[in-house]
Amino acid sequence: MTTALFFAQLLNGIQYGVLLFLMAAGLTLVFGIMNFVNLAHGSIYMLGAYAAAVVDAQTGSFLLAIVAAVMTGILVGALLESTIVSRLYRRDHLDHVLATFGLVLFFNEMVRAIWGPQPVFISLPEALSGTVVLFGFSYPGYRFTIIVVGLLVALLSQWLIHQTRVGMLIRAGSVNPAIVAALGVNIRLLNAMLFALGSGLAALAGAMAAPILSVQSGMGESVLIVTLVVIVIGGIGSVHGALFAAILVGVVDTLGRTSITFLLREVASREVANAAGPAIASMLVYLLMAVVLAVRPQGLFPAYRGK
Repeated sequence: MTTALFFAQLLNGIQYGVLLFLMAAGLTLVFGIMNFVNLAHGSIYMLGAYAAAVVDAQTGSFLLAIVAAVMTGILVGALLESTIVSRLYRRDHLDHVLATFGLVLFFNEMVRAIWGPQPVFISLPEALSGTVVLFGFSYPGYRFTIIVVGLLVALLSQWLIHQTRVGMLIRAGSVNPAIVAALGVNIRLLNAMLFALGSGLAALAGAMAAPILSVQSGMGESVLIVTLVVIVIGGIGSVHGALFAAILVGVVDTLGRTSITFLLREVASREVANAAGPAIASMLVYLLMAVVLAVRPQGLFPAYRGK
């Protein structure tokens, strides 16, 4: 593996990790702070991608497509929270899983009925279709934009949670919602805002991924599984833990798929290496999670829960 290829794959891993973070940031807030298991988070990621595809096809503006995707995620999240999710807060996690899994099936069939089974594609925005020169080699400008957007979202999320009154109420409500409610805070409205914000971040991830992936029914399930791994590694409820874990998982997965294939070519045929390399590399993420749980069961950066 050449140095240029290594750095390119490293940046690809960071870019993949940033997309995972956009998913994990919203889900870790909902799961870690609201204690709600939302398997439909991947479906909102899918709806964001479809909303971006529709608006981009109608207007030709990728910026409007991003805005439409985020608004779609926020509106769908608010609707789900007010009609279904709010009725399940006091129920067991198994009820959360069953209800949101039903939503996954519903949304998959809905988009298949509207747009059909064939994937939808979005062309790269012209302004971001070029390359950026980094450390002496070229890297796709759009993928670099994804990294920048993800890091900005991370900074804004940290600011919201740790530097604002709303963030203070969210953290306090996660520790003792009864006391916070007794002080006159509308906990239900706070939870609805948090759920809608998490859904908006998931839709943003779907819109950002749409130009480099095919938009199709069921696209949210595979990314949701890896997102759950990220949350477990980073620490449930921790935004900065989700960022660190997402980048770690993205780099391990991307470099693993490349380097293991190259290593296998030294001891096996090219065909065997190309087939076995990605399969073995796909296990690395789960092996990483197992090692982290063995050493730190609470995750690398667990959220503070109080005494």
